[in-house]
Amino acid sequence: MPTYLGVDIGTSAIKAVIVNETQAVLAEAHMPLDISRRQESWSEQDPEAWWVAVQGVAAELRSQVPEVWSQIEGIGLSGQMHGAVLLDSQDRPLRPAILWNDGRSFREAEQLGAKYPHLSEALGVIPMPGFTAPKLLWLARHERQIFEAVRTVLLPKDYIRLKLSGDRITDMSDAAGTWWLDEAARDWSDEALSVTGLDRRQMPLLVEGSQPSGTLRSDFAKAWGLRSNVVVAGGAGDAAAGAVGLGAIQEGSAFISLGTSGQFFTTTETFRPAPEALIHAFCHAVPQRWFQMAAMLNGASCLAWLSGLLKTEIDVLLREAEAHYQGPAQTLFLPYLTGERTPHNDPHARGVFFNLSPETTPSDLTLAVLEGVAFSFADAKDCLVQAGAHLTEVGIIGGGSRSIFWTKILSNILDLPLLRFRGGDKGPAFGAARLAILATAQASPDIICGAPPVLDRIEPDPNLVERYRPRIEAFRRLYGSLKPEFSMAAGGDN
Repeated sequence: MPTYLGVDIGTSAIKAVIVNETQAVLAEAHMPLDISRRQESWSEQDPEAWWVAVQGVAAELRSQVPEVWSQIEGIGLSGQMHGAVLLDSQDRPLRPAILWNDGRSFREAEQLGAKYPHLSEALGVIPMPGFTAPKLLWLARHERQIFEAVRTVLLPKDYIRLKLSGDRITDMSDAAGTWWLDEAARDWSDEALSVTGLDRRQMPLLVEGSQPSGTLRSDFAKAWGLRSNVVVAGGAGDAAAGAVGLGAIQEGSAFISLGTSGQFFTTTETFRPAPEALIHAFCHAVPQRWFQMAAMLNGASCLAWLSGLLKTEIDVLLREAEAHYQGPAQTLFLPYLTGERTPHNDPHARGVFFNLSPETTPSDLTLAVLEGVAFSFADAKDCLVQAGAHLTEVGIIGGGSRSIFWTKILSNILDLPLLRFRGGDKGPAFGAARLAILATAQASPDIICGAPPVLDRIEPDPNLVERYRPRIEAFRRLYGSLKPEFSMAAGGDN
């Protein structure tokens, strides 16, 4: 029976799954990654570390299920979006990759928005520091020698594609997050490239995520014990891959991804930009589909940060917070540890605990973190509604979705039913495997990309919905009061 490999190039780990033609998950593996923060607001990774981790995950899967592994016919790739992987004429990285949560290019983003406001409509969103285009302007100003040596700009997952197949190719959904793609035309914007000092010769070719992009190199096929004609699919950015994994490819399908970062996502059958609402309107991973997305830089990573700070395992923090839960916390937490996109577009924002007292306990801090992240999703919901989205029930995926306690908090703060799915924590890697099936078997997305079985449906508690409303407003006032202080504190940034 043919099998398919989905690989997600995440920020905190490489994750991979193998599925069969009925989409049953037969094996999975992951390998953690480190992030380098050499300066304030910087976030970088070594592209070669991704490749080493991918090879490690492949070796683990092969040892787990050798017979299943040998039957792989297609590989799908998903990855963290917006990262700048800068290659020389020999396809070697010129420097560490600049990641999606890197805020160094805030001035360049502001300048692009001010000088070329008309481009935001075509490119789906206003320019923000995390996007690829402002990073290249920053590079041109601060690392000119490297900028002049750039022959190819790739996104993280596409560096792995280059290693696997030798092809410089990306898909529409990942290209959408660069601020160089004309979203309606599904093609590079020559004007957007030009204003950042680049042209098409430095860009990868474009394919749809469900189409083949090439085949696995023969030397890797031999070394990995695979057949010679393994197809490598176009793949997707992690948000779109998560949507494919959930079957969110039809008009109005909506879900929350609560991973390292956070996304609130809804599919559209037409391109519907809403840059004034700070919504990302991007190409989907399947043809003739787009999506609207609110993107938050800080999701479950906030809980991981607290776990490290308190030197307590996340499961213990969650268990103790739930045991002491009596309703909304008195302590507020602004979750902006690495700045924020939707709804603030503020790279200077930072995390804050407010209303601490001698009686504040670790459980209080945990609850404040869970609620603070949920409050940021409430802001995201309002932005999507402003952009025309109609939300009635919403799926939830990502590592944070494993906690039913956190999911209940989100449901009450959002005043929306939330659906958890069996295998929902596999997210983008599973979506990438589905794209591998589509690219290999040339099947219809409507057939392959159904919704997975529902694990449970969390309904909001009307009493808690009302109790959370004033806390949401207090959260918003707190950010508004501190915004000038964030800017003042960042005054020395490059």
